[in-house]
Amino acid sequence: MKKIRIAIIGANGYTGFMLLKLLASHRHAEVTFVTSRSEAGKPVSALYPTLAGAYAGLAFSEYDPEKVKDVDVAFTALPHTAAAKIGGELADAGVKLIDLSADFRYTSKALYETTYGVTHPRGDLLKVAVYGLCELNREKIKSARIVGNPGCYTTAAILALKPLVDSGIIDTAGVIIDAKSGVTGAGRKADVNYSFCEADDNFKAYSAVGHRHTTEIEEKTGIPSLVFTPHLLPVKRGILETIYARIKSGDKAEIDACYEKAYGGERFVHTAGGNLPELKTVRGSNCAAIGYALDEKNGIVKIVSVIDNLIKGASGQAVQNMNIMFGLDEAEGLPLVGEHL
Repeated sequence: MKKIRIAIIGANGYTGFMLLKLLASHRHAEVTFVTSRSEAGKPVSALYPTLAGAYAGLAFSEYDPEKVKDVDVAFTALPHTAAAKIGGELADAGVKLIDLSADFRYTSKALYETTYGVTHPRGDLLKVAVYGLCELNREKIKSARIVGNPGCYTTAAILALKPLVDSGIIDTAGVIIDAKSGVTGAGRKADVNYSFCEADDNFKAYSAVGHRHTTEIEEKTGIPSLVFTPHLLPVKRGILETIYARIKSGDKAEIDACYEKAYGGERFVHTAGGNLPELKTVRGSNCAAIGYALDEKNGIVKIVSVIDNLIKGASGQAVQNMNIMFGLDEAEGLPLVGEHL
């Protein structure tokens, strides 16, 4: 099989690094072009020495549309609006696009603009973009030319909630998501809040009202309004969410059956019933793990959903989307086993 020619636009961050790492073991992938304004001209291995064995001759470049138009697929790991502008140009040129920003995640242009406080530069493309949550939108992703890769918090939340919402087991009013993320969730940037002395041996909430992922979760689950509070964990990577929802009808057997119906045949989503997953269950893998406890006294189900924010929450899901788009084995290049130790 001819190798898929790949460009990564904005490859110097943690998601760019993880894309390069995963694609290095992908049998059908060839990374031909990587961009970074701040690192242009520097070898990839100079920024990330661990990549030296796989990318000895690859260097960061400034973005050049002429060099990118010949690739088969581009991953854009850029700030919102910048991703839409460049990604739109690539899509117009016939390049398949997988965007890791929020620019192509929303169905509603108005909701995106309200959430991010900007005018969408390519709102015309939202009608052809597919939300890239693989386990829920696989058939649409197969024929997509633009995929909006979901956010990390949203991936964990939607996978946990969507089957229960669709089945009518939970009440969509009063859903609470208590979410925690490792420091890499903030990206690779110089910010005192994410420095070692501030983050280590500490635990804090932030953006307690109006976090941008709230509206993404609401749109994709059909929950009209939910309470979402993110926290910063003193660890490098991982997302753990404890989700509280009131049971409308059903018992443990029906919840188990609901998750089994949704994910019974999935390689990357593991449902553990009453066993509550931990970060080490999934860290280093492209897997999500979902468990729950049924509080019958209060009529509430407490769901615990965990993912690795850099893999299933970003770059791994992006590669999974690429595999679906090109008709490959979905697990190609992706780790199925977490790093327990």
